[in-house]
Amino acid sequence: MKRFRSSAASLLLLLVPALAGAQGLPSVYDSIASLFDIDLNAGLTRMLITRIPMGGLAEGMGMAYTAVAADSSFLELNPSASSVQDFTELSIYHNNWIADTRIEGAVYTLRFGRTGFSLGGKWLYLPFTEYNDYGDRLASGYYSEALLIGNASVHLFPGYYFYGLAVGANVKLAYQSFPDFADQNGIVQAGSGFSQSALAVMADFGVLTKFNFLKYYASRKKNVSVGLALKNVGPPVQGDPLPTTATVGLAYSPLRPITISSDFSLPINLVDLSKSETPYWSLGTQFVLTDFLSMQAGLQIKGSNPRLTVGTAVDFNPLTLFVNYTLDLTTQLTSLNHLSIQARFRLGDMGRAAKSAKVDELYTAGLEAYTRGDIERAIVFWTEAISLDPSFDPARDALRAARASLDIREGMRNILQSTN
Repeated sequence: MKRFRSSAASLLLLLVPALAGAQGLPSVYDSIASLFDIDLNAGLTRMLITRIPMGGLAEGMGMAYTAVAADSSFLELNPSASSVQDFTELSIYHNNWIADTRIEGAVYTLRFGRTGFSLGGKWLYLPFTEYNDYGDRLASGYYSEALLIGNASVHLFPGYYFYGLAVGANVKLAYQSFPDFADQNGIVQAGSGFSQSALAVMADFGVLTKFNFLKYYASRKKNVSVGLALKNVGPPVQGDPLPTTATVGLAYSPLRPITISSDFSLPINLVDLSKSETPYWSLGTQFVLTDFLSMQAGLQIKGSNPRLTVGTAVDFNPLTLFVNYTLDLTTQLTSLNHLSIQARFRLGDMGRAAKSAKVDELYTAGLEAYTRGDIERAIVFWTEAISLDPSFDPARDALRAARASLDIREGMRNILQSTN
């Protein structure tokens, strides 16, 4: 990376501590920060890779995804969602971030009945070159951060009328790696980068539920979802806190092809609560144009600087490609444009769609038998439907009514026999 690319950032990094630490100048720094609406507590945490989006559907919706959680992009935003995914998925991500910085990621998720599991990770890397005052190169290498995530979740109390409650957790392992650098004499010090590198262990927790409200179309899927997540909870790294964040999300589909979502996030400095960053908002929307094409847009507001994202998804079943363009004004005074790509492979549903169709078929056959007066046959159909899907409440209700009808019919027979 050439020196002029980092000169402004280096100057800012040097200027901020000087202004904050020099006697009599904190008020000047505070005035500058207030003028540009800069959060004085920003930049105090480690392992910022946890806060940089990999891309995909989540970034396309402005990271307002805690309640949406509709594909493998859920992993970093709401760990409860692996237990409610419709498909086994493999997703690969690439994000061109700031200057020469790149982010690569991958997520694999699968579900067995009411239990879901996921494994994912991402890697951020940035070329580093150190120069002396005369422009001579002293050292080079890569600054990088890596994150590995293991996930498990369970869907509790699922039903046809009541969605139930999905709960889940992530265990995360992050490593921050610095390259070796030179001393004041220009001699590269072996192991100097390793001395500043760090390892972190953290966890995420999430909850998700759904229900119907102001729904103007026919669908079994609930049109409102609510999600809660507590992310990056763990011990400090070399005295610095992790970027712990609590988020509540709400998503609403007023019409079948439209989803609107919102997240409210509260950063928490577990070392010193008074130094927690300012809360921020995320807004997102998705519009399904056809079975193979959809559009996304998102807005994230931190202070007065927004991050705007627009994206599109094209489905080539089983492959779906997501491409996002982001205009990011939250990280620097000048605009930052970047692109991200997600390739999502849907690897089947482990027979869930076929089983659901069979349950519907048995339920319908039971209704037909019941209308013909063949209650015993209807009970057979509905009992089999419940054995395939215990959460299919309509069959359970129908079975209860059918058995009550048999009891009434048997009671009438007894009465007639006794009168004769």
